[in-house]
Amino acid sequence: MATGKIHLSMGSSKMADGFQSKVVAPRFPKLVRETEESVTLTPSAFLKEMSLTTVQRLASTREMRRPRIIQLLDKSESSHRKFSSVDLEQSLFQPFSSEVVFQNYVPCEVYEAPLILRNNDKVPRLVKVVLESSPYFKLIGPKDVYRKVAPGMRSTFRILFTPEENKDYFHQLTCITEREKFVVPIRAIGARAILDFPDQLNFSVCPVKYSTQKTLLVRNIGNREARYRMSTQSPFSVDPSVGTLGIGDAMQVTVEFHPLKTRDHSRSLVVHYDTGEDVHTSLYGAAGDVNIRLDRDSLAVEKTYLTLSNQRSVVIHNQSEIIAHFQWKAFPMQEEEDQRQLRLCRRLQRQEEDRTDCFLKECMVDPALRERLSLLSRTFRNQRAKVQGDYMLFSDDIFTVEPAEGDVWPNSSAEIKVTFKAREARIYQQTVYCDISGRETRLPLRIKGEGIGPRLRFNFDQLDIGKVFVGSAHSYEAILFNREAINASFNLVPPATALGSCFTFLPQESTILPDGLQVIRISFSSTILGQFTEEFSFSVNGSPEPVTLTIRGCVIGPTFHFSVPSLRFGDMSFSFPRTLACHLTNTSLVPMTFTLRIPGDGSGEPSVTSFVQMSDNAPPSWRRGAQGYVKPTEFTITLCRGTIRSQGVMDIEVTLCSNTVKRYELALVVDVDGVGKEVLALPLTARQGLRLHLPSRLWQ
Repeated sequence: MATGKIHLSMGSSKMADGFQSKVVAPRFPKLVRETEESVTLTPSAFLKEMSLTTVQRLASTREMRRPRIIQLLDKSESSHRKFSSVDLEQSLFQPFSSEVVFQNYVPCEVYEAPLILRNNDKVPRLVKVVLESSPYFKLIGPKDVYRKVAPGMRSTFRILFTPEENKDYFHQLTCITEREKFVVPIRAIGARAILDFPDQLNFSVCPVKYSTQKTLLVRNIGNREARYRMSTQSPFSVDPSVGTLGIGDAMQVTVEFHPLKTRDHSRSLVVHYDTGEDVHTSLYGAAGDVNIRLDRDSLAVEKTYLTLSNQRSVVIHNQSEIIAHFQWKAFPMQEEEDQRQLRLCRRLQRQEEDRTDCFLKECMVDPALRERLSLLSRTFRNQRAKVQGDYMLFSDDIFTVEPAEGDVWPNSSAEIKVTFKAREARIYQQTVYCDISGRETRLPLRIKGEGIGPRLRFNFDQLDIGKVFVGSAHSYEAILFNREAINASFNLVPPATALGSCFTFLPQESTILPDGLQVIRISFSSTILGQFTEEFSFSVNGSPEPVTLTIRGCVIGPTFHFSVPSLRFGDMSFSFPRTLACHLTNTSLVPMTFTLRIPGDGSGEPSVTSFVQMSDNAPPSWRRGAQGYVKPTEFTITLCRGTIRSQGVMDIEVTLCSNTVKRYELALVVDVDGVGKEVLALPLTARQGLRLHLPSRLWQ
């Protein structure tokens, strides 16, 4: 019969070799605390362990564990020794083995295993072993009877096991001492599946960011169908991870090593059997960079006109033995991409919460809208899935890298085209990163390009219009040239000064074809006198700098003069008027509106002639002694206000009727509209020396 199997006859048991069975306790092994980690079970160790018989397993046991105490008892009820040298956390008796195990058995045969209890105390102690009723397990020894065991001595019990089939069985023994109750598990290990994985799988040195695979032919050499689940940790993966394998059948298992860092990587491939065992295969791999590079780390694109494009190339050299997959990225590290994706997902989540809150408020008004809530949730869920599935490839409106991803075969090269299309006339700089298999860090490529906008210029930088009369209209022309290869659209920047608004440009905006020109007509009419220098700007679409035109000149008033240097009235008789005439000539090219006046003349009623004074109708106000006397207006101008056409002449008459005895030294001044006051003065001189002897009643 099989090893470990016994026959019961005549009250004795015999082993298979014919010798009388006598359970001999082995030397007690080392005691291990429950907190200590269990030894990782390798495939070879699992195979060896499952091939042992019950006796061989017991003989190979090297560790003991403290039993699980289920109840503390009152020692005073069974012993007069109240104190013990054994801690309360430890039982008075140490069982060996810590778990009674049967394995490799045949149904309907009887198997035996010993249980040894050693007294850990320094005084004799009582112990009793109880086995609950079971059709499969029996306890051989004094039943329900306490045994007294001397200090440090052992008491041996025998457990018989009769299986009905090759499956797992579980039971337990209860050990009762003077101080506690503790249990010893009984476990019968039935048929087991055994997958012949190696203890170690070494990938050696592999390219970083590259998948290296090893395929294993695994057989089920156990005596049970294998229902398994396999797991490992990054950078390793296994396929298939779950499955079933019949007895004696074989399958292919692929273990993949995909490291992202250049260092040594060690993990475990764990096979979880449905029977509860976990078997560990050690995985090892080292990652390193291979000879993959860009032919340059910077790229300068030639100056490019707006709306046009320019191209340069960069080459990826793969001097390794792997197929290198590349992707052009905008971020130098994967962590930055992950953070951006996280921020985008959080933003979508906040938007969904806000939209949902608003939608629920609308639903309170119209409950029929609740049916659309699922549509809103599905929309945001799809958006989040799109963000999470985005490879975050480089995308830009200015620089385009093509292809954005692809493969480079071993010992070959791939040409990458970089297209530059500027939107503004300025310098663009951008760094893109090539994330490629075989290199841990992304390869940077600095791209620089300058956009050139349309450039316009006038046929002259400055226009000097000289002296122009105020209010006169003048016209000029300037030519705007486009010497570049693209269309140039321009428009006038409205001037911000008062004199600048006196200029008119036609057209104010237009588009000039390449090598074309545009005539700009300039009109000017100003009411502001003085010298000026005005700078006019024309903004050019796509150019940072406008094209400017400077116009300078001087606005002067109309030129005119009197025909005589002065008006001399000479000696005047009292109240006898005298009239003098002159001409006012406008020598300018613009009409002149003027006003003539004599500052210093009286502001009262017109002076009274001698003829009126002698009449009965003479007004009393002309008398100097009259109450409220105001100095009379003694000068009369035939035309006080008028307009003289350009280069025209106007006759002017000035009459003096003196009512005051004095010397006159005044001036006839000319005020010109839009120019100023007292622009020109004509001297007036007179002397009143004769006075008539009027009736005395006129002086009363």
